[in-house]
Amino acid sequence: MESYFLEWANLLLRWVHVITAIAWIGSSFYFVFLDNNLQKPNSPDLLEKGVGGAMWAVHGGGFYNPQKYMVAPKVIHTKLHWFYWESYSTWLSGFALFTVLYLYNAGTFLIDKSLMDWTPVMAGSAAVGMLVAFWFVYDIICRVFGFRKNGELIVAGLMIVVVAFCSWLANELFAGRAAFLLVGAMIATAMSANVFFWIIPGQRKVVAAMTSGETYDANALAIHGKRGKQRSVHNTYFTLPVIFAMLSNHYSFLYTHEQRWVLLFVMMLAGALIRQFFVQRHAFHLGRAANPWPFAAVGVVMILGVIVALRPAPPKVVSAVNVQPVSFAQVQSLVGQHCLACHGAQVQMKNVRLDSPELIKQNAQNLYQQVVVTKQMPMGNATGLTEEDRALIGRWFVAGAKLD
Repeated sequence: MESYFLEWANLLLRWVHVITAIAWIGSSFYFVFLDNNLQKPNSPDLLEKGVGGAMWAVHGGGFYNPQKYMVAPKVIHTKLHWFYWESYSTWLSGFALFTVLYLYNAGTFLIDKSLMDWTPVMAGSAAVGMLVAFWFVYDIICRVFGFRKNGELIVAGLMIVVVAFCSWLANELFAGRAAFLLVGAMIATAMSANVFFWIIPGQRKVVAAMTSGETYDANALAIHGKRGKQRSVHNTYFTLPVIFAMLSNHYSFLYTHEQRWVLLFVMMLAGALIRQFFVQRHAFHLGRAANPWPFAAVGVVMILGVIVALRPAPPKVVSAVNVQPVSFAQVQSLVGQHCLACHGAQVQMKNVRLDSPELIKQNAQNLYQQVVVTKQMPMGNATGLTEEDRALIGRWFVAGAKLD
């Protein structure tokens, strides 16, 4: 029953997480689109009101006229909508999912004893600590270098180094699947922390000054807008790398590779470059920026390079006649020792059951793929299945997966 309810918690939390992530990313992308398409109005009434940029759009049978005030409008006539629960809900649901799947089952999903033989509590504490540490390092870099001359280039360069180091460290400490997800969670935590610690507090100070009824210095308030804009722009570049890291932990050919941290880093960097293309192309069409195609080209070339580097070697032709015979009793013994805890009569993870000869035969292809080819199972090799054991299962399968 515990496994059953955990599966439901996994499903429902994942569902909520995806929905809230769509809402957050969608609003983020939309406001970046607006910033790059708003044009300074010529209308005297708009200029008098302090409108710094405006545009017309059509959607759903109606016309929309978004307007941006560079600091704040003189008065807000209708309800003010705040964009922050999309971010908070995404992080909270994501951390809850991480807790249920990885922290609660750290011994299975988080730990790879061939990398680091530590207790579930130590591994879970280290994982959470890395989320917090990444935010502090990123925040310090932004505060120290963000508003200097060429500050954003400095921040970008330093963060590339930080992300590369975190990719390497996570894959040195944790099981590959968990490491990929953890790197994505580090960046996602920084994104949500940007909203919580900088963007929303700054906006609240501006609104408080506007609604106080007292005279306020618009130039003094402008710093909050600059900081909020800085962190918002960073968030949009983090988006595609985070999405890739979150999705890639479902693809064992990536997180089981010997140089998996390099693959993760290269693909995330390619995502950031491609995002730069989408951000800059709107400004390019308005003559505000250079042609962004080189960013997209470099990103695509990097992805193609990874695809070529990971191409499978030509399969070796193995004759079943020449394969050293393996008895089914040997295979069944290994399955009983290493697989039945998760795929037996009481628990059937991923609906795979292996507690009878017929069921082992029925799932032979899946067993071979997960245990021998990708070596994904047992998860984190928690039961200590040896390479010789994997080879034995492989020989049994190649010989025809017989039950005699």
